[in-house]
Amino acid sequence: PGEYRAYSAAEVAQATDKKRVVFFHAPWCPQCRALESSIQAGTIPSGVVIYKEDYDSNQPLRREYGVTLQTTLVLLDANGDVAKRYVAYDSPTLAAVTQNLLQ
Repeated sequence: PGEYRAYSAAEVAQATDKKRVVFFHAPWCPQCRALESSIQAGTIPSGVVIYKEDYDSNQPLRREYGVTLQTTLVLLDANGDVAKRYVAYDSPTLAAVTQNLLQ
């Protein structure tokens, strides 16, 4: 199965052999907590790593990836650029992320 880890710029840069997703999470956000619970209880697809980053504390990364709302997940391409974005606010489940971002 895939992995769920804390965000690390160095680790993200090195994991080019995997699908890398950055999850912008805010601890005060009920939808973020629901999505995190779903990720932890579910099975992340093989070859996928979801990196959790604090929405409030990393504004430069938010700007770089064009993120304006917590619960946003960003799929990175091989160069570390945005390949696709998905906002899981209305459907904070791993199944919705898999269907809308990873397929």
